[in-house]
Amino acid sequence: MPLKKASLQKLVVLALIASAIITFFAFDLSQYLSFSYLKENQLLLNNYYQANPVAASLGFFILYVISVALSVPGATLLTLMGGAVFGFVWGLILISFASTIGATLAFLASRFLLRDSVQNRFGSHLERINAGVEKEGAFYLFTLRLVPAFPFFMINLVMALTPIKTRTFYWVSQLGMLAGTAVYVNAGTQLGQLESVSGILSLPLIISFTLLGIFPLIAKKILTLLKANQVYKGYKKPQSFDRNMVVIGAGAAGLVTSYIAAAVKAQVTLIEKHKMGGDCLNTGCVPSKALIRSAKFKSHIARAKEFGFQETETQFEFKEIMQRIQRVIHQVEPHDSVERYTKLGVECLQGEARITSPFTVNINGKTLTTKNIVIATGARPFIPPLEGLEEVGYLSSDTLWDLDYLPPRFLVLGGGAIGCELAQSFARLGSQVTQVERNGRLMKREDPEVSEIVQNKFRQGGIDVCLNHQAQRFEIIDGNKTLICTNKDGETVSIVFDEVLIALGRSANVSGFGLENLDIPLTAKKTIEVNEYLQTKYPNIYACGDVAGPYQFTHTAAHQAWYASVNGLFRGFKAFKVDYSVIPWATFTDPEVARVGLNELEAKEQNIAYEVSQFDIDDLDRAIADEEAHGFIKVLTVPGKDKILGVTIVGEHAGDLIAEYVMAMRHGIGLNKILGTIHIYPTLAEANKYVAGQWKQAHKPEKILQWLKKFHQWRRS
Repeated sequence: MPLKKASLQKLVVLALIASAIITFFAFDLSQYLSFSYLKENQLLLNNYYQANPVAASLGFFILYVISVALSVPGATLLTLMGGAVFGFVWGLILISFASTIGATLAFLASRFLLRDSVQNRFGSHLERINAGVEKEGAFYLFTLRLVPAFPFFMINLVMALTPIKTRTFYWVSQLGMLAGTAVYVNAGTQLGQLESVSGILSLPLIISFTLLGIFPLIAKKILTLLKANQVYKGYKKPQSFDRNMVVIGAGAAGLVTSYIAAAVKAQVTLIEKHKMGGDCLNTGCVPSKALIRSAKFKSHIARAKEFGFQETETQFEFKEIMQRIQRVIHQVEPHDSVERYTKLGVECLQGEARITSPFTVNINGKTLTTKNIVIATGARPFIPPLEGLEEVGYLSSDTLWDLDYLPPRFLVLGGGAIGCELAQSFARLGSQVTQVERNGRLMKREDPEVSEIVQNKFRQGGIDVCLNHQAQRFEIIDGNKTLICTNKDGETVSIVFDEVLIALGRSANVSGFGLENLDIPLTAKKTIEVNEYLQTKYPNIYACGDVAGPYQFTHTAAHQAWYASVNGLFRGFKAFKVDYSVIPWATFTDPEVARVGLNELEAKEQNIAYEVSQFDIDDLDRAIADEEAHGFIKVLTVPGKDKILGVTIVGEHAGDLIAEYVMAMRHGIGLNKILGTIHIYPTLAEANKYVAGQWKQAHKPEKILQWLKKFHQWRRS
């Protein structure tokens, strides 16, 4: 019974609202809410108000409440009319209360009719929104009311679906709409004085409409200041600062941030608790590429017959391969050293930093005061909570480089970039590699044909690629380390190994340096939540690199670092929104896989129309000469145009070849201009020109060519 009664009540309310709206449009009541009606009846309205101030005020008030409650067009004109008829002060009072009451009625109607059904159906998707509204709903609503970026009637309806309290909605709406209402009422007072069209150019009216134009900008600035004051509440701001910037973490993001700050003569301190250069130098990019190069060299020796040599073999000690990797690290190390950055003007400190307030950082018992803080603490390998993992022992991309022998049976858990690069390298050096991936293909972010090429190459190289295998637990069975997993058919599979590499992605380093004490929020992916300027909830605390996401590449960390440094140092004068429009990356398997922009998978997911132009590298002269005639270049373009949406390259030196497209996309260069650029023969880079030629061939002007054919026939006659 209660359910039926509630449903009946909703139908009644809905019917009343629908009837009122139908009446409004059926009787064309909008004609009374037009500028022409206002001007034609201005004198009559003014005279009626003078003769009947109470009745006129009450009638206008009720009319305004109804129009806002029903969300019918005309609220703006009514506001101008209120200023024209009642003057600024009384008009502002009437409209301020009428608009708030009307908005609250619309809010209550929407809540009564829709909230329960919406929350019941989409509650799981709305959890974070609901939590945010419960915590800071008043501030969110105030922001929307103060900066009229969205129609006010939509705010009334949508906010009703959230947990915000009705009394909070009322008083915040009253306060938030007051400034905007005042501007419109003021404009209305000037409209009331117009005698002719030329009066529009009067100075008071120009000032009023100028205020309408700049009001959102002023409101946004006010909001920024209010928000800043709110988050800094409870923290004492120093009268002066020791430093312009303190950077925590000396990986790619921290180094570039510090470099830029020092270059513009700011006082900057860089704090690192472990090694300068971060993961990229010590455990990531540099050592992995050194290992890949050694493994690839050995694979070339195994291919001697392809190059016209008799079959050959090579002897090596794995320890010497690892020693070479350390030598490469030491050779690159000076680029990221304390000595270099000290000479550049950066104060480098070693120790564990701890943020104690938005303006202070503690290190080694000393407190540093700073105008800005940049968090660049990077990420670490994600280790799953699998049963038995600690007992069997495991390697990660951080600890792999301490390995002093070549494992006979090497298990790689993960089919992403790190897992694929290292699986192939160890297989080429002689390990029997098993790669376990829970998805149906390796490198799942790439197009399916890319995965297929890489998978086939891996299997040809002796890697046992186990797709659709879900790791369950680790055990030691008869003295052998064993992974127990299930395949897509639900069957149990046991894999015996000597060493296991966990390559399941990386987790941002967000703890251990005071972040939690400042209540800085994290994203769903457990990275630090930042805005488009890389600011956290505190405008003077920035985050960049892996700890901020959304990409975890060295080059994107350096890219973000520029924004964090410049925005921090010049905040208040100029700020730059971080640009993610053209982000390239590469996976250094053999064949290499490089991409920039969209691939077909993403274009379909986002419902973006595209055309494909593809050139197969097996037809390229230089690739044939190098015995590397495999792979392809695939370019996605806007239908009918040569504008590039994205490029995928699979093949030798794909990470180098992609650079031409990165520049083209960054600077708006299309395939026509790539086609018109001279490329040296014979090089792999010619493939970029040939794929542009494929696009041109597909878009040749058939009608013009037919006329040209006739023209040349005529010339021969």
